[in-house]
Amino acid sequence: MPFRTRIKEFRAKYNLTQEDLANMVKIRRETIIYLEKGKYNPSLKLAHDVATALKATINELFIFDDKEEQR
Repeated sequence: MPFRTRIKEFRAKYNLTQEDLANMVKIRRETIIYLEKGKYNPSLKLAHDVATALKATINELFIFDDKEEQR
């Protein structure tokens, strides 16, 4: 299912680097890169951890494009 994220936008809001966020969530920076590009579909736990670190909800961070799936 195609999706996009607002992780980069929320990181900027809190002046966090990809490395900062990765350290907060205890994952690799590369995972943050893939998440931001929409190339990695996170587990529910990872989505929750990232959202919590960025003081956001999962729905605010991850936008799934249902229209794309209907084609």
